[in-house]
Amino acid sequence: MRTRRWAPWLLWLVPALWSSNYVIARLAQGVVAPHALALGRWSLALMLMLPFVAPALWRQRAGLRREAGQLVVLGALGMWICGAIVYLGAHTTTATNIALIYSVAPVGIAVVGVKLLHERMSGSQRVAVALALSGVLFIIARGDPARLLSVRFTAGDGWLVLATASWIGYSVLLKRWPSTLEPAVRLAAIIGGSLVILVPGALIEAWATPAPALGARAGLLIGAAALLPGVLSYTAHAYLQRELGAARTALMLYLAPVYGAIGAWLVLGEQPGWHHAVGAALILPGIWLATRR
Repeated sequence: MRTRRWAPWLLWLVPALWSSNYVIARLAQGVVAPHALALGRWSLALMLMLPFVAPALWRQRAGLRREAGQLVVLGALGMWICGAIVYLGAHTTTATNIALIYSVAPVGIAVVGVKLLHERMSGSQRVAVALALSGVLFIIARGDPARLLSVRFTAGDGWLVLATASWIGYSVLLKRWPSTLEPAVRLAAIIGGSLVILVPGALIEAWATPAPALGARAGLLIGAAALLPGVLSYTAHAYLQRELGAARTALMLYLAPVYGAIGAWLVLGEQPGWHHAVGAALILPGIWLATRR
């Protein structure tokens, strides 16, 4: 019970780590190719984890063999599509748009979680989802509901819709597929499963399209991506799912437009508007309502 006390607080912290990936995705344009960035991110993340989990990986090798297929599927959903494809989409959309599109995921996770995981949503949680979703829609509409009918999507937005659907699948399957592996071991194994796809993907990308030469800036972006939206956020996400369930954990993505807008403003110069403040005023109480005791 003592460790569970941290879960509601982490719901507020993890979106900040997660949304840093949207800024990294934009900064990487012209610096490092999408699959190369995703491969570097997760290869480095795995190297950071191995000193701590290698003995457990060996002890639980029977479980790794038994769950190998699931680990590759989870790696494809959570690290390839939600990695390289996000970076590809960032070439033609903004960091704020990435956060907004991803913020649809909690609704999908909540619905699928209720249907497949038999998770119950209380009345206060339903109100919380409605509040948070209203805040996101207000931000998308920039304070004018008529704008929702005239929103224009780019090719990058389409890639982000695919990534959002993939994150829903990853979140639900992570909970639906029971595992005998320890959480850190399972995450390391899922990363290993993603490399099965990311390595050939990066090789094909390098062969098919001219890629920028890797330099210090590319290394810095890869390191940041491996640590912040990589090891730290995915480890915390797995912990939150175990403690709070898929539906409640998914609520953290509603904070992405708020944190994403702040990060895009501070780092990329994407100016936030008054509609972001109003949206945050709806989203934040919704998160509190859903996570209070």
